[in-house]
Amino acid sequence: MAAPLRGTQSLVGQMGWVWERPKLTLIEIGWRWLFGAPFLIVCWMQAQRILAALPLESAGLANVDAQNPWLAAVQFSHAAGLYQPHITVVLQCLTPIAALAWVIVSGVGRSLVYKRLDPSLPFRPVGMIFLQAAWLVALGLVFYGWLQAMAWVTATHIEPNTEPDLIGYSFWAIFLSLGFFTLWAFVSWPLLIAPLLLLKERRSAISALTQTFTLGKTFINKLVEINLVMGIVNLALIVLSMVLSAAPLPFSDELGPDALHVLWGAATVFYLVANDYFQIVRIKGFLEFWKMFRETGTSLPAV
Repeated sequence: MAAPLRGTQSLVGQMGWVWERPKLTLIEIGWRWLFGAPFLIVCWMQAQRILAALPLESAGLANVDAQNPWLAAVQFSHAAGLYQPHITVVLQCLTPIAALAWVIVSGVGRSLVYKRLDPSLPFRPVGMIFLQAAWLVALGLVFYGWLQAMAWVTATHIEPNTEPDLIGYSFWAIFLSLGFFTLWAFVSWPLLIAPLLLLKERRSAISALTQTFTLGKTFINKLVEINLVMGIVNLALIVLSMVLSAAPLPFSDELGPDALHVLWGAATVFYLVANDYFQIVRIKGFLEFWKMFRETGTSLPAV
């Protein structure tokens, strides 16, 4: 009996396949920055407007005590309370517009990626826009749950007029953050396989979403496995980017602030490009397992 094929085994081959076709990654990068560049410009303009109304000196951020973390935390907390009303007003106006723009751009962009990945697939941006909107709503719910969890950790471990429980706060903050990160990998796979059902099986967006839960245990196991591995890869990329950003700090006096800014920018670009590359690898892996389980009807034992 042939050994069962694990999702991680197939991903190694898909990484090489995507690496040999850089145009796929370039399309992914292109649509993301088609949205991201104007969005960052708007955020920068709004930040400058807020700082003009409430300068850093007025908020107490010009004299942050970097040698005393607890005093610095109090200073940042005080400044956050001052800036919160200004930021809330901006978010109320900007968030729905940005969400709508992202859904449209990502729907069209992902449609182009799938078309380039497999020319036989139809170009259906409207259905893809709907699925991207569902993905964004699900991400927003998980992110809101994480914010509530962080609020609980802060309220129970950093109380006024008492010594903060730094160890307990750090433990719960890390544990819950990794927990929500893993939760997203477990719950997001239906939204990531649905585009293939939309395009390959000519389904409506709603039908594609509902059909994801009837794919069979073996197929679903492969999808969850790939999603978990990609989540770990994403976490590793974040850690690697942080290491690259922090490595030059001991030499900051010799390098100067300008060189450090360039290195930090390079680490950020590295993460963004690598993340986009692995997004394509994930899609390719999902496509290959769709062919195995839906097109050829292969049935492999679950592992």
